Amino acid sequence: MALQFEAFCAGGLAPGWSLTVQGQADAGEDKFEINFLTDVGDIAFHVKPRFSSATVVGNTFQGGCWGQEEVSSVFPLTPGEPFEMEVNADAEHFHIYAQEHKVLQFPHRHRPLATITRVRVLSDHRLAQVELAKRSLSWGDGGY
Repeated sequence: MALQFEAFCAGGLAPGWSLTVQGQADAGEDKFEINFLTDVGDIAFHVKPRFSSATVVGNTFQGGCWGQEEVSSVFPLTPGEPFEMEVNADAEHFHIYAQEHKVLQFPHRHRPLATITRVRVLSDHRLAQVELAKRSLSWGDGGY
């Protein structure tokens, strides 16, 4: 797979970070993944849609070993169609959405979050846009 996007998270990952990827799923091949990497090169979170089995898989790669896969059978992606995936982080989990459907909630296995310093998107699909942003987690104006 080709590296399509790489970004450094200033100050490391924290609740409120969000990654959005838009692209075209060519021929339904399993050639797309998102990896959140630590400062020592471990994969704190790996998410991969598998068109061949209509599943989304989440996992970690730490200390040279893959962890236990978490698999979701919620799979709203269609081969040959445009797609949008979003991964966002709160204090306890990564939340993964595809086509605005929640497909997986993955607990943080790597702490502290601030040591997660890079995001990579690997894909042989055509990507139209990738956005990494930190959003505020506060609601309202505090005047209640």
